[in-house]
Amino acid sequence: KSSQEIALRWRRKMSQERPAAGGESCRQNPFYTKQITLYQERMKIMTENKCMTANQEENAVAEKNRKKVKIHVREMTFIAMMGAIGSILVFFRVPLPLLPPFLSFDVSPIIEMIGGFMYGLVAAFLIIILKILLQLVLQGSHSVGTGELQNLILGCAYVMPAILFYRKKTRKRAAIGMIIGTLTVSIVSVFSNLYLIIPFYAKLFGMTMQDIVAMCTEVNPKVSDGFTMVLFGIVPFNLISLFGIVFPLLKILSKMHIYTWVY
Repeated sequence: KSSQEIALRWRRKMSQERPAAGGESCRQNPFYTKQITLYQERMKIMTENKCMTANQEENAVAEKNRKKVKIHVREMTFIAMMGAIGSILVFFRVPLPLLPPFLSFDVSPIIEMIGGFMYGLVAAFLIIILKILLQLVLQGSHSVGTGELQNLILGCAYVMPAILFYRKKTRKRAAIGMIIGTLTVSIVSVFSNLYLIIPFYAKLFGMTMQDIVAMCTEVNPKVSDGFTMVLFGIVPFNLISLFGIVFPLLKILSKMHIYTWVY
């Protein structure tokens, strides 16, 4: 009960008490004095309890804020570390046979996917950005920024759908999410290459689309125009490279215990 209710109840009790016989005043009544003492002790205890409760709430809020700061620092440290590792892995990129020479395979998407599965979309996006910036600092750009722009677009197209699908944190949803990401990036890469990256690159270096197609024809005679370049070059590259990292990535995630093995 509140202190007002307790005070009102004691006042009612005391008002019902009669002065003792022989002209004894109400304040000299032993029962009245005892009730006042009990009331004062109870009010003192309630005040102490309120102070203790307020202190406990303040301590709980302070502890929660400390945990938030700790998690934030740990997350930023993890993002920085993964971005650095991803920029190093880019150095080990290799071209795939019979595919366009301007496409090369590396395993840095594994790093981006791990970061996204652990800390979400924002963390994955920051890892991609940091990887590209470090790559520019360490290696420079061989395509006047077009390759880096393509890496940003395709990296987001691969990681974001997988992370959005990966909600219940199970192996099955992780695998399906990565397959969805692979299909998504295969579709996005067709439009980004044909209508954004390749035209911009060709115009920048004074080339034409036919010159780009000729480069692809040298490694794969089946490529004769833009459509066949997409059919026999861009789409197979994305399917082979990204499907190729699904199983190693699942193995890594299982070792890290990121998800529970629920089927």
